[in-house]
Amino acid sequence: MERKLGIELHCLPGADKLAKLEKIKAAGFDTFFSGGETVESALALREKAEQIGLTYDFIHAPFGGTNDLWVAGLDYFKLYQSILGSIDAAAAAGVPTVVVHVTSGWWPPHISDIGLARFDGIVEHALKKGVKIAFENIRKIGNLAAIMDRYERVENVGFCFDNGHELCYTGNVKLLDLYGTRTLCTHIHDNYGRDKNDIWLDADYHLLPFDGCYDFADMMRRLDRDGYTGSLTLEVNKKKPYDEMTDEAWLSMVYQRLVKISKM
Repeated sequence: MERKLGIELHCLPGADKLAKLEKIKAAGFDTFFSGGETVESALALREKAEQIGLTYDFIHAPFGGTNDLWVAGLDYFKLYQSILGSIDAAAAAGVPTVVVHVTSGWWPPHISDIGLARFDGIVEHALKKGVKIAFENIRKIGNLAAIMDRYERVENVGFCFDNGHELCYTGNVKLLDLYGTRTLCTHIHDNYGRDKNDIWLDADYHLLPFDGCYDFADMMRRLDRDGYTGSLTLEVNKKKPYDEMTDEAWLSMVYQRLVKISKM
């Protein structure tokens, strides 16, 4: 199955986002995603992308302090407003999807009515704005499962599959087996799985594909099985041992690795 190939906007060092888009396009990519944006910055990215022939695939909403969404008090409010702002930016720029985290860390808070009510607010806002929400797999699946079940019949709610998180956090649980038919977008990278010496270590290293031990052929079989037609999107950035390469050479290399995955 032919799919578009993408990468995160912040894959390269430096602050000039529009210049990064030009390099991403020149390397061969079809799509990109960004972090949280204002309406103004999202519109600027979309305008540039349209000029050079890139698709603005999704926005990843901010996620610092995600656990506060489940806890009483006002600590959640800044993040909550930032997520709503990402939805507003996506709607203004014609970006179809916003990725949202449900929890953070190994020991997130218990599922709570107040947390569910806040996620209801996020989903309702997205519905009004005509934007899809893709909830991403992180360390624990309990809260994610509750959220995915809660909005199972809500047409604008789906799943963001992060293969690296699956490997190093929930390797025995194949997330595409649970939510493959609801997958809206992907985060693709590599690592070595759960650390054997310290199982609580955060081993989410975001290595380039094939620098770790993830089975990408299996991932592609599962995506094909469930009829996923969205982009294959890298969530990697230029760092050691590749930091001495030029941006152009590095992007060319990672593009070819994604092409290899796409043909599996």
